[in-house]
This record gives sequence, C-alpha cells and structure tokens, in this order.
Amino acid sequence: MRLTTKGRYAVTAMLDLSLNYGNGAITLADISDRQGISLSYLEQLFSKLRKNDLVSSTRGPGGGYRLSREAEKITVLDVILAVDEKVDSTACEGKGNCHDDEKCLSHELWTSLSLQIQDYLAGITLGQVVTAHQSNKDDKIITFSH
Repeated sequence: MRLTTKGRYAVTAMLDLSLNYGNGAITLADISDRQGISLSYLEQLFSKLRKNDLVSSTRGPGGGYRLSREAEKITVLDVILAVDEKVDSTACEGKGNCHDDEKCLSHELWTSLSLQIQDYLAGITLGQVVTAHQSNKDDKIITFSH
C-alpha cells in the first residue's frame, strides 16, 4: 500500500483541525500556512471531507471549518477513505486477477496485509495522534495500540 500525498495531506489537515478543536472555525488559509499545503489542494480535500461528514463549514466573516465531531470519534481510516484513498496492498486491487486472470501466489499475503493496515488505521483516532504529538517532547517513536 502506498499512501499518496492526498491521504497524507488530508490526515495532516484534520490533525490541524483537531489541535484547534473548540477554538471556533479554522480557515483553510490558516491550515495552508501552518502545514505548507496548497490552499487549492485543501479546498479539494475539504470538499470530500465535508461530503463524508467529517467536517462542517461556516461561511462569511469568522467562517471556516471545524470537525463535525470530537477528534476521539474520527479514525485515521475515516479520513483516508473520505478522500478516496485505497488501503490495498494487492497489485490487482483485491480483484484476484493478478496473474493471467488468476490469483497470484502471494495474493492472500497482500490481502491479509491490507486488512491488517485497515484494522490498524481504524483503531487510531485523530485524538490519539494529537495526544501523542503533544506528549512526545523527545522525538521518540510512538506506537499506537488499539
């Protein structure tokens, strides 16, 4: 599985919103400045995040985005799937036609890995990532348990 820039940026932007949860609406321009993500790219991502009910928006002065629910109730997998990323390690996209329209020798291995990755990401909330980031003063590797 290769997580593209789209998935990484979506998670990063949602973590930025999580850090600012309760501080009112956050503009995409603020997220763009803090995270170094293009404003036009964020607009595309947030359109998908809004359609998947992960964020809500407010127009006008003082407007912007906020999480649609607490960060502890949004998983990393929710965010990745909302922006149309696939969590799939198979070459055939799970169809089983990887080698001459048959399953290749390693198909079950890659399918199992994909399921493990999905389970792992489904077990980690944005809140957990923010808490780990805030408490990691020594740049240690953090492991997430779910």
